[in-house]
Amino acid sequence: MADSERTGDLRGTRFVGANLRGARFIGSDLSGVVMRGVDADGADIDAPWLPDGESFLVNGVNVIPFVEAELDARFPGRSQRRAPDADGLRAAWAVLEDTWAATVARADAMPEGTVDEQVDGEWSFAQTLRHLVLATNTWLGRAILGIEQPFHPLGLANAGAADDGLDMSIFVTEPPTYAEILEVRREHQGMVRDFLATVTEADLEIVRKNPWAPQYPETTRSCLHVILEEEWEHHRYAVRDLDSLAARDVSSPTA
Repeated sequence: MADSERTGDLRGTRFVGANLRGARFIGSDLSGVVMRGVDADGADIDAPWLPDGESFLVNGVNVIPFVEAELDARFPGRSQRRAPDADGLRAAWAVLEDTWAATVARADAMPEGTVDEQVDGEWSFAQTLRHLVLATNTWLGRAILGIEQPFHPLGLANAGAADDGLDMSIFVTEPPTYAEILEVRREHQGMVRDFLATVTEADLEIVRKNPWAPQYPETTRSCLHVILEEEWEHHRYAVRDLDSLAARDVSSPTA
């Protein structure tokens, strides 16, 4: 499939009778897009930032509440990701750790090399765990604890992170082993667990700086909510791709 990246500003463009069959939109801003009389059979939309109180209309129906309810049902514990108090946040993190432990065990039981396979160009399972190391460093280490350089060299950033002021020179260039990734990931899960063990209601109200946009204030609570959101969204991606790889293995003639 040919890529057409950063081809310009298409805001307000009107497409009439256009054939976009099989097109992929990655990291694109589709907010406010209006589609009328379209054939959307087989369309697959992944929008992890469906906002509360906003709308995503399909045939005039706001589907956000239905999507959120379905995801909460598929992933028990996800509904706790925005817990408002310290006890709730501790419980939310405990469920997440158990959930990830089960998913790591599933990945480990799959054919050798599965954790390094990418589906449709998305991050592999191992890369996802590396990114969550970076997320912990960003929102706990930098935002909450105020560490100037909190990043572990094994972390993995999104493309374009250097444009957001992240010093990419600190990160490893050779892929680490999966065993190394698991060790560092578990250490970072422990960092969050240890912080939550002693956090108080007053601590949750302390104003922090957004690590990517310091002009926008956060609180300890909102930073923890971002960590929980990152964990659940990337867990969803990981499970989606493991399901795809498992289905491929089952259907393969050599399986």
